[in-house]
Amino acid sequence: MKFILGKKIGMSQIFDEKGNQVPVTLIETGVCEVLQIKTKEKDGYTAVQVGFEKIEKGKKIKKPLKHKPFKHLREFKDKTEKFQAGQKIDLSIFKEGDFVSISGISKGKGFTGGIKRWGFHGRPSTHGTKHEERTIGSTGSSTPRRVVKGRKMPGRAGGERVTIKKLQVVKVDLKNNILAVKGALPGPKGSLLEIKGL
Repeated sequence: MKFILGKKIGMSQIFDEKGNQVPVTLIETGVCEVLQIKTKEKDGYTAVQVGFEKIEKGKKIKKPLKHKPFKHLREFKDKTEKFQAGQKIDLSIFKEGDFVSISGISKGKGFTGGIKRWGFHGRPSTHGTKHEERTIGSTGSSTPRRVVKGRKMPGRAGGERVTIKKLQVVKVDLKNNILAVKGALPGPKGSLLEIKGL
């Protein structure tokens, strides 16, 4: 499996050979370093721990991270035989036309109502309706006489881990460490993304 970490720059567009406009998301990647190999005997599972964006010298580092001075640490479950601690992973592992799955934290939308959060239809605005149009209506039924667990209601929306699969790599810029992927990706500009090859 191929994998790397990157930061979302934003959306742009690229024109293909036929002149069609292709919407792309630009991801700024860098050199990731393999920090640790997790083994089943020692840790109970197999994974590769990767560090991204090294912390500059002179900046304060928390005590638990002094031996791993990276801003971002992530683990990828993969066959560990291919990797060694200290190994560098760069953008050259991907090429144009590859398919990838990308994970990130979606934009937080704060406390929202049922219509925005779950796509409820709301209530009619005419014909003598005396209730507010954007309410969710009745929340319980007469049989249990309580609100059933799992009922879709207003609450916090967004800020969740989202994975989008089968995204196509449109362009690989090794000089500037930029990856262009077809379509939209989760998270705001500058957010961390995990890119895995399929």
